[in-house]
Amino acid sequence: MLNIFARASVSRALDPLAKVLLRAGVTPNVMTVLGTVGAIASAIGFFPAGLLLWGTFTVWGFAMLDLVDGAIARARGHGTPFGAALDATCDRLVDGVLFACIAWWCFVDWGNLRAAGATLGCLVLGQVISYVKARAEAVGLAADGGLIERAERLIIALVGTGLQGFGVPYLVEGTQWLLLVLSAVTLVQRLLSLAASARGANP
Repeated sequence: MLNIFARASVSRALDPLAKVLLRAGVTPNVMTVLGTVGAIASAIGFFPAGLLLWGTFTVWGFAMLDLVDGAIARARGHGTPFGAALDATCDRLVDGVLFACIAWWCFVDWGNLRAAGATLGCLVLGQVISYVKARAEAVGLAADGGLIERAERLIIALVGTGLQGFGVPYLVEGTQWLLLVLSAVTLVQRLLSLAASARGANP
């Protein structure tokens, strides 16, 4: 939902920066890879060590580069099929590593098996939600929308780690269980959307 209401406005706000980067020779793919490597390194470096605040702010900062690469593509006047595939692949890598590192912290540092289990569930559902849409599009169908998408998943997860890093107890567990429920609802919504698209394609 956030993608519908906010992403376009935020992206337009980044257009001036994108033009500067484009003139400096920075391509969308370079920005995609830079954001991915930075987010993965930050998640691995900070979350398993219990440095929740550092992990939260650095991962969020690098994740924001996902908006900049699109802005650079618009400033250039076009994207590419390879760039779109690279961006989607890098998104899956960042999401998988982030939730794995949060789960690791829950298991090893916090010793909270409930929170770790919910986080692993969120990892699985997040990947499947994205896969359903990609697979549907590959066969000429649609499985769009749903209650939460990638932006919402990142926000909910990082709000939890950030607030717990500030000393608010059990926020990681609470946000992961919330995200698990919302992700399950989203998966059902996408499967229903896929079924409706299939019925429309084969009346």
